[in-house]
Amino acid sequence: MRILLAAVGRLKSGPERDLAARYRERAAQVGRGLGFPACDVVELIESRARRAPDRCAEEGAGLLAHLPPGGMLCVYDQRGRADLPSEAIAGRVRDWRDAGRPALVVAVGGADGLDPSVRARADLTLSFGAATLPHGLVRVLALEQLYRVLTILAGHPYHRGDPDAA
Repeated sequence: MRILLAAVGRLKSGPERDLAARYRERAAQVGRGLGFPACDVVELIESRARRAPDRCAEEGAGLLAHLPPGGMLCVYDQRGRADLPSEAIAGRVRDWRDAGRPALVVAVGGADGLDPSVRARADLTLSFGAATLPHGLVRVLALEQLYRVLTILAGHPYHRGDPDAA
């Protein structure tokens, strides 16, 4: 199962870009031994449409264009679930991989958010909480979560989890 983070906008050189690259590289390294041959990032150009709904529609079409037939789509959206533990996300990713799904696309929208068509197509909608976060930081957090999910699947000690859970 190929993993792809599709994000609207380009990270400029700096700490966010460096940290995103570090988590992507770590995820790619851990994932290779687990049946995840790639962990790639694609940056989509932000729409220049005048109206926010039109910008969202253009960006949404670009995000969905990266989803292959049979692929799974996980989106980060303010309306998403913030209560799903990393272990549960890892279980879903494992199940999708084991079902022979060709790809997992993790989508991060632009400044205006995600188009309703993207949210409607999503197999999993997550949130990092109610706070408004910069898109660069959301991208770093999404890549960290991908790395965490893969370390959970690998039994790696990176993820310690909640000792009171279970």
